[in-house]
Amino acid sequence: MAVSGRGSRGGSTLRGFFSYRIFISAMFSLLFIATLSVLFTTNPSTENDDSDLPTTGNAYVHRTFLALKSDPLRTRVDLIHQQAKDHISLVNAYAAYARKLKLDISRQLKMFDELAGNFSDIALKPTYRASLFESDGPIDEDVLRQFEKEIKDRVKIARMMIVEAKENYDTQLKIQKLKDTIFAVNESLAKAKKNGALASLISAKSVPKSLHCLAMRLMGEKISNPEKYRDESPRLEFEDPSLYHYAIFSDNVIAVSVVVRSVVKNAVEPWKHVFHVVTNRMNVAAMKVWFKMRPVEGGAFLEIKSVDEFTFLNSSYVPVLRQVEAAKMQQHYIENQGDKATNDARDMKLRNAKYLSMLDYLQFYLPEMYPKLRNILLLDDDVVVQKDLTGLWKIDLDGKVNGAVEICFGSFHRYSQYVNFSHPLIKETFNPKACAWTYGMNIFDLDAWRREKCTEHYHYWQNKNEDQTIWKSGTLPPGLITFYSTTKSLDKSWHVLGLGYNPSISMDEINNAAVIHYNGNMKPWLDIALNQYKNLWTKYVDSDMEFVQMCNFGL
Repeated sequence: MAVSGRGSRGGSTLRGFFSYRIFISAMFSLLFIATLSVLFTTNPSTENDDSDLPTTGNAYVHRTFLALKSDPLRTRVDLIHQQAKDHISLVNAYAAYARKLKLDISRQLKMFDELAGNFSDIALKPTYRASLFESDGPIDEDVLRQFEKEIKDRVKIARMMIVEAKENYDTQLKIQKLKDTIFAVNESLAKAKKNGALASLISAKSVPKSLHCLAMRLMGEKISNPEKYRDESPRLEFEDPSLYHYAIFSDNVIAVSVVVRSVVKNAVEPWKHVFHVVTNRMNVAAMKVWFKMRPVEGGAFLEIKSVDEFTFLNSSYVPVLRQVEAAKMQQHYIENQGDKATNDARDMKLRNAKYLSMLDYLQFYLPEMYPKLRNILLLDDDVVVQKDLTGLWKIDLDGKVNGAVEICFGSFHRYSQYVNFSHPLIKETFNPKACAWTYGMNIFDLDAWRREKCTEHYHYWQNKNEDQTIWKSGTLPPGLITFYSTTKSLDKSWHVLGLGYNPSISMDEINNAAVIHYNGNMKPWLDIALNQYKNLWTKYVDSDMEFVQMCNFGL
């Protein structure tokens, strides 16, 4: 039984093996027959008037097979025709790219279009179309050679034009890249300028270590020797209207000393000059010690006061002080309430008022500060005097209050650049094209001031500007408004400006000036000062003073 079972299983395996071989042979036979059917089956619908050669699928296999079987030259026709089509596409691509770049090459664009048309026209010629594309018979080799010659001639022209065009496009691409680079550099430059301006502003507003050192040394001297620096009684010359009086409002000891020394050294009669220096409470002692240690030369007179000694300058009388107090109270209230949105909105409006110095606004109260004087010359602490200034007192101001140098030229530095002419009060009162002047050196007729009630005019406009809708900040805009139509224009040689920001001022103009002004952020006592102008200031610094040497002013 066992043998019988094994024989049965062996016969079954053999039969399965032969069945598998028969199946594989049948599959290969069917695949071979299908291939022959694809290759030899004719398709009349493929024979049409279309000159384009099919390039994919069964049609391509069929056309290629028939061409090789019937006429070897037909393949050559198809290759030449395909070469022509490729160059048409290339020429059209360059023409489209030129249009996209908007290049000024209309002649070249026209040539591209004509060349593409010529390629198409060759294939459409009756002789070529009938002999090469529509005929199923043998191809005439002479016609083929002529067709090939015309195609190659146009291919040569197309390649020459493409080489020329490529150079133009490469140039345009380089120009575009250069423009992009210039734009990026300009963006970086603008950012660098902005950062530089901010750094310059921080440097200008900060107290240099040397100035801080000088103030501390002077205070130390006063504390060490209090008996040497007792206050003296006022002199009669301080109120003598027949003398030449100067007002200087500053908290910078070294700057004030330079202004005073430069005036005295260039004065013909220095004993007739009187200086009124006003500073803040923090620096008044240091200022007094300096001029006690280094008295004014030439017999000139000098008084030093703190702004607090003018008791009428309080918040009940001075609008800007009242606005400062209001700003502080509102800010304190907002911070306690914690309303961030209201805080941000009001802080933007009141930020300038919070940090005002009363020294900046003393120039609006000169007649009340010096009631017995008739004329006074206001000097900033960043000026240097190079000539005798007594001629300013001899100028006829024609009844006007303020004698100043105008700074407008063309459309620059007009009233419209300093005050808001969209405000109805400003629009109906002032001329936007009126020429602006500047502070730094101003001769004031105090009698005319009192007659014109200029301080009252200033108070009126300062109160109107409590919300800062007329001007944003600074003392020049309210000065322009207050002394509108009461300012006498002086010759520009009296006052040359810009030494604190403009490196291009003519040295002839500077040398001919009576007063040079370092307005701007690059003050002469700072490290960022313009080197070409710095020596004009440093030559009046009292470098022999021991504290100046100790505090390393870098002169």
